[in-house]
Amino acid sequence: MKKTFSSVLVVLGLILLQRLEAQTAQAERPQSTAAEQNPPAADPLGRSTPHGTVVGLIEATERENLDRAAEYLESGLKSPGRQELAQQLSVVLNRKLFTSLDRLSRTPDGDLDDGLSNRDRIGIVESPSGDVEMLLDRVQRGQGPPIWLFSSRTLQEIPRLYDEIQPPWIERYIPEWLRANRWLSLPLYRWIAIFVLIPLLFGLAALSTRGLTRVIRPLFRRLTQEQNGRKGPSVGPLRLLVLAVFFYSVSFLSLTLATRHFWNRVAETLMVLALSWFAIRLVDAGARLSLKRLERAHRSADTALLRLVNRLLKAAVVIVTFLFLLYLSDVDLTAALTGLGLGGIAIGFGAQKTIENLFGGIMVISDKPVNVGDLCKVGDVVGTVEDIGIRSTRIRTADRTVVSVPNGQLATMTLENFATRDRIRFQHVVGLGRQTTADELRSVLVQIRQLLDAHPKVDPTSSRARFMRFTATSLDLEMFAYVLETDHAAFLAIQEELLLGIMDIIGPISAPGVDLLRALDLAKDRGLATR
Repeated sequence: MKKTFSSVLVVLGLILLQRLEAQTAQAERPQSTAAEQNPPAADPLGRSTPHGTVVGLIEATERENLDRAAEYLESGLKSPGRQELAQQLSVVLNRKLFTSLDRLSRTPDGDLDDGLSNRDRIGIVESPSGDVEMLLDRVQRGQGPPIWLFSSRTLQEIPRLYDEIQPPWIERYIPEWLRANRWLSLPLYRWIAIFVLIPLLFGLAALSTRGLTRVIRPLFRRLTQEQNGRKGPSVGPLRLLVLAVFFYSVSFLSLTLATRHFWNRVAETLMVLALSWFAIRLVDAGARLSLKRLERAHRSADTALLRLVNRLLKAAVVIVTFLFLLYLSDVDLTAALTGLGLGGIAIGFGAQKTIENLFGGIMVISDKPVNVGDLCKVGDVVGTVEDIGIRSTRIRTADRTVVSVPNGQLATMTLENFATRDRIRFQHVVGLGRQTTADELRSVLVQIRQLLDAHPKVDPTSSRARFMRFTATSLDLEMFAYVLETDHAAFLAIQEELLLGIMDIIGPISAPGVDLLRALDLAKDRGLATR
């Protein structure tokens, strides 16, 4: 309910904004656009372009400024006749011309691709007695710049077309005071129709979406292999898309060309938002499915890359949506992209660290020195990688704290990845008492070698037991081997088993008071024994 109410407010805001623009900006926009492109050719009435001429005529008649409306006609009639002809032309355009104002040329030279010289065709009005082309001619008046006017050839047919138009059937049942009173150039009955129609369209969109969801949900579960019946695609984008279709249908029922243009613009805006929303949901759904497949295939190394691609795709969707909305708002995309480029350079200088971290994250994910779930050492930090984001990498330490390392630093640091090792080193030094004889020492070394060689998890090609040195209190023996195990917890169990076996061997010959395991692990996997 809250989302629907917010959507209603958004659409009502668009309506009010569009009507205000129709009263102020539309007539001025062609003038500024023409002035920017060709300053000497600017016309005070906006007649420098075909778009400005059509919009100017409609704007003037909506304001009931027939003197100004007559200035858009190429006619030799005197003032009263020109005003009446302008009024008739406006009615014909509003009731019978079904075209989009966006298709009209906004350049002083007009549409150069239609094969017409100094003439533009804005559409065709159908009539039982013969169709009529709506033409604009580029004419030269005095020493001023060329301007676009409604062609005299078209104006000759306007009275006939006007006589064929019947009043809207709905006005037969509307009281006179609702038709006579206006607000923002619209009769009151049309405002009442708008406020009644919008909630009705929202209701129809909700009902239609519910029906479509029942059809789409089984297909969605089949494609995503979801067994939970409650799970399904989000109805938000679908409802917005259906609403856009309804608004587009309403545009054909509009009584004026400007209103049809407005409802078309609202429908296009909602459709762009719906498609972008749906694209983001589709990217998320694809990422979830890919993550599940990676888990089933035991390819956790590609998880971080998939998450980064997911975020970049969603950012691209947002940027493309923003550009489309700018295009629908009649913004010059060339100038907008140029401004974005200059702004991007300025932001780049001010956000060097952020950009450095972004590219650092891309390098870490592409080179894959570490992956999500790997046990690693970064500087003085030892822990498990939990996430590789766009800005930083999060590492869970043995103390269960989370350390965030900026990707820009991570890309330049030395990383030690313990998850990629194929075996773990077993290395210890045992000190025997100085009273131990050479024969006893030889016997101990032989038994330790036999113990290491007999264990199935010890690499026999790497195992050794050697008498290392004399000290003031002991005779030191070194035991070295690689344990064929990658899991540290399993390695600790094997190490414990070997050390206990070694204690059984050297126990009978050890002297009281001598520390038999005085240096347990010279290279103890760098602090990992407490993991």
